[in-house]
Amino acid sequence: MVQAALPSSIASASLRDVLPDASFVGCADLRVGHLTDDSRTVEPRSVFAVMTGLREHGARYIDEAVSRGAAGLLIERADPRCPLPQCVVSNVREAYARVSAVLAGRPDQTVRIAGVTGTNGKTTVAWMTRAMMAAGGKPTGLLGTIENHDGRVSEPATLTTPAAGSLHQWLVRMLTHDVTDAAMEVSSHALVQQRLAGIRLHSAAVTNVTRDHLDYHGTLEAYWSAKTQILKLIRPGGVAVLSRDNESSWAMRSLVTGDVTVVSSGLKSIADVSAEILRESRDGMEFRLKIHGQSAPCHLPMIGRHNVENALTAAALAWHHGRTIDEIVDALEQFRGVPGRLQAIDCGQPFDVYVDYAHTDDALRRCLSAVRRVTGGQLICVFGAGGDRDSAKRPLMGAAAAFADIAVLTSDNPRSEPPEDIMRQILAGFPSHFRGVVIEPDRSRAIARAVGMARTGDAIVIAGKGHERTQQIGTRVIVFDDCQVAREAIRCRDESSREVSLGGMRVA
Repeated sequence: MVQAALPSSIASASLRDVLPDASFVGCADLRVGHLTDDSRTVEPRSVFAVMTGLREHGARYIDEAVSRGAAGLLIERADPRCPLPQCVVSNVREAYARVSAVLAGRPDQTVRIAGVTGTNGKTTVAWMTRAMMAAGGKPTGLLGTIENHDGRVSEPATLTTPAAGSLHQWLVRMLTHDVTDAAMEVSSHALVQQRLAGIRLHSAAVTNVTRDHLDYHGTLEAYWSAKTQILKLIRPGGVAVLSRDNESSWAMRSLVTGDVTVVSSGLKSIADVSAEILRESRDGMEFRLKIHGQSAPCHLPMIGRHNVENALTAAALAWHHGRTIDEIVDALEQFRGVPGRLQAIDCGQPFDVYVDYAHTDDALRRCLSAVRRVTGGQLICVFGAGGDRDSAKRPLMGAAAAFADIAVLTSDNPRSEPPEDIMRQILAGFPSHFRGVVIEPDRSRAIARAVGMARTGDAIVIAGKGHERTQQIGTRVIVFDDCQVAREAIRCRDESSREVSLGGMRVA
């Protein structure tokens, strides 16, 4: 279970008031001052939320909660064996999120949150939005895949969207640091699990919906439906930013109801926030940004048309949060990217190396396309697919990787599956005419092989893990950072080259 004890900003709350549809067993009401779904954090007078997880049920821990002095349970089905008062609800996760919000003092009413969901682009859009919101040195919050930031201090993230209790802790921390605006990545898991049930968003964006997480959602339709749930969280007067470049996003416009405005973004000229691309190079993208009738030239120091699309989504959000076009352009021109998102590895080598998180076929295709446009030589792709996840997407990854000249097929996070089985399924997706596959199950050696075969003017894309610092093989989790492994491979290549050029004499 995830620890989610919540230090309250108010003394206590009535569960009957917060959850008017609940029923009560053994009491007429429950007042809660401390709510947790982790029995290890139960204190005397705590209310223990009994949640159903993927691997276990919280009911296993009721006895421990009782022994620690819990005052009552928040539960979906009354437990006749338990002597404690019980608040019975239809959805404990939703109820937990709503009560957590109240105990925290509803920080979302002060911190204006821009929520971002989508299969690809969430992290980059959130980071760009945070940069734009921070114009003029304003303290700005961020919650997402890589890190959480309270306006002053950042910490590595463990979930794309924090659990409800932790989420409100972060918002309270933002309030203490005078944060008025924050960007938050919102995962489909978080939406289905009702982690944001106690929050109203100032704005929200959907970047795209392509095949991913079907091991969890079951079907693409269910996954798309999960993403649409973010639209219900937007407060009256807010905006929903939908991409005209992505049919899966734009199709949601009919679901926006109430006093919420749809704002379109995209490279298409009919969008409310659009761009005319003027030039693209290894140094980045030159374009003219257009926002609701205003325009300005902009240089984004990131490659890829998809990153211009990301910038437009972020600009639409930041505009609604009161930023001017000049502030938005200034933020983009100073933006230095996101860890593991087409991150350039520059050790002085005569070829380009990029590390990217692309782990879906759509993301990999976009990534390779972006690099192809600015590369004069061969394009080499190192990639794999995660184990214990949607196996049907593996052949699609092979088909996408064929956009490179050479594909070095390797392990991602194989987890409990044999890497060879995963790679065999990926191989099935390569076109029959593609002859550029190199198979190397060991990811370190695969990266070294790619670096070893690169020549002046070539480009290498190391895809799938991005910012991640570990690799899971079976039950072992080892330290593994694609960026560091790439740097080491380049260093070893340089040392080998020097030795060869000096007739084999080792250079100190």
